[in-house]
Amino acid sequence: MNNNKERTSRIDYGIILCIMLLAIIGLFSLYSTTVMIQGEGIRMTLMQFIWYIIGTGVAATVMLFDSEQLWKITDYLYWIGIVVLVLTLIFYDRSLAATAGAKRWVSIPIINFMLQPSEFVKFPYILMLAKTTTLHNTKYINRTVKSDFLLLGKLISWSILPLFLIMLQPDLGTTLVFAAILGGVILLSGIQWKILLPIILSVLLVAVGAVYLVVYNRDILKNLFGLREYQFLRVDTWLDPYHDTTATSYQVTQGFKAIGSGGIIGKGLGVSEVYVPVRESDMIFTTIGENFGFLGGSFLIFIYFVLVYNMVKIVYDTKNEFYAYIATGVIMMIVFHVLENVGMNIGLLPVTGIPLPFVSQGGSSLLGNMIGIGLVMSMRFHHRSYMFSGEGEDFHSGI
Repeated sequence: MNNNKERTSRIDYGIILCIMLLAIIGLFSLYSTTVMIQGEGIRMTLMQFIWYIIGTGVAATVMLFDSEQLWKITDYLYWIGIVVLVLTLIFYDRSLAATAGAKRWVSIPIINFMLQPSEFVKFPYILMLAKTTTLHNTKYINRTVKSDFLLLGKLISWSILPLFLIMLQPDLGTTLVFAAILGGVILLSGIQWKILLPIILSVLLVAVGAVYLVVYNRDILKNLFGLREYQFLRVDTWLDPYHDTTATSYQVTQGFKAIGSGGIIGKGLGVSEVYVPVRESDMIFTTIGENFGFLGGSFLIFIYFVLVYNMVKIVYDTKNEFYAYIATGVIMMIVFHVLENVGMNIGLLPVTGIPLPFVSQGGSSLLGNMIGIGLVMSMRFHHRSYMFSGEGEDFHSGI
């Protein structure tokens, strides 16, 4: 009886409530999009519901791993992830690559499912960054410019290989997610601002330069980085959404119309007067905007805010450095997904094919996000167990 109460008190119900609300919104939005608006069958909605169930089981399993177990398997998981990315470049789905121009999907023939392996490699990457930073800070207690540069070099070195392999797919959206995770861990790692500020300014300068090259001399980017024309068209559409509303800008401008037509309270579930391509995945926010209006979209963003708040609160409660960097990576991943997806739907950011976490259709993305939730929830779950058993020391305090 006491053991059941103990386990119950170690579960963060605030996070669970947020995920349940996002799941409900996602299922209703997917049903509205595919069945009520597009007149398709209910299969996609049922499959998404099944993925939610599977994802819940995955999150619960990941939650059972404590920090010591995660620490021990980090290196193995990282290199397994690298092997998976290499295999993706070999066994990618040829037919889909021919139409989409990317080698990021692998077909699972038995269950007729398309898997995007890079979604699962994010977490070994997060664990490796967390472990590297924790080890470094434990060894170099007295921070110096030299030690901070050394830490920066370590983090970048662990990032080069996965980023390179993902760019070969090519998958710019996932590359940006990895970069956001790296940036979040670097900012939280304690590296001095006199090192970070010049780097941040340099990155901004490179970003501005890249936009300039896209507009005025894109051949340099094609030759140096192998970027393709469809990627440049996304930037063109972002800078001037109405330059070609019948072709390259069609999806974006239709999304604007759908969200704008929803007004303050929306038109109601399943009511749509604007056609938007690929609504069920990257453009699911247009369904929410048209069906439930400004209030519905604002409520969705508020749920994400509460979810992130609960994650940050767990970090402060556990006071475990390794966990803190893991949570940073997961939070940066989710926040970047939300900002990029909503931003591209309303025209603030270029279209990059980033799904809306826990809402957009897609098994790989959903399972990946649920792994992240499991990692964060394991912090409170095992922190509480340490408190009840009287074991307050972190396992790596002597490293």
